Amino acid sequence: MNFTLDPTRHAAPQVVEALRAAIISLELAPGSALDRAELAQGFGVSQTPVRDALMRLSEEGLVLIRAQYTTQVSRIDVPAAREAHFLRRAIEIEVARLLALSPDPAVIGELRSQLSRQAGLAASKDYPAFIAADKAFHQAMYVAAGLPRLWAVVTRMSGHVDRLRLLHVPAEGKVESIMTSHQAILDAIASGDGEVAQQAVREHLSGTLASVDEIQQSYPEYLIL
Repeated sequence: MNFTLDPTRHAAPQVVEALRAAIISLELAPGSALDRAELAQGFGVSQTPVRDALMRLSEEGLVLIRAQYTTQVSRIDVPAAREAHFLRRAIEIEVARLLALSPDPAVIGELRSQLSRQAGLAASKDYPAFIAADKAFHQAMYVAAGLPRLWAVVTRMSGHVDRLRLLHVPAEGKVESIMTSHQAILDAIASGDGEVAQQAVREHLSGTLASVDEIQQSYPEYLIL
């Protein structure tokens, strides 16, 4: 794999970002071997930032580092995904309620813009970009609520969930279901109905993990149940 780094930025954070993106997008599939020397060559850096990046991703549960053995992309840990999902749902239900208590036209406009972008990506079946836009929709909610650091926490914990979602999104009707759920969240916030906004988030975030058995049947080598 070859990567292009921005010479105006420190290398290490870019290596983390690029490797995380490759893992989340399944470009680096669960179980893939990660050779430090090959990665350093692909990034055009020394092995030090690569080593640091792999340690960081190991802390996030996305990489397995075994002394004297091959470093690998981790399999998707379903119990860890459930924990991360529980945290996100608890936070986001309150975020939606908070936004609905004081509907802001600028926030509503931003969410509508994000939803429109998702519709275009859904039509083109660009699933990785669709998921990125999906995350941007939710990130906009956290930012609007004044909680961007909580979004960063949720993102760091969501690697297993994100990979499950990418495996699930191509399922028939899934993209349409996500779009419908986002519209329901947006409508509830715009109408100032906190309880409906909370319920819309609760229902929206129940989909992927409810389909773990289906995903496991299609990708048994990717999951740890």
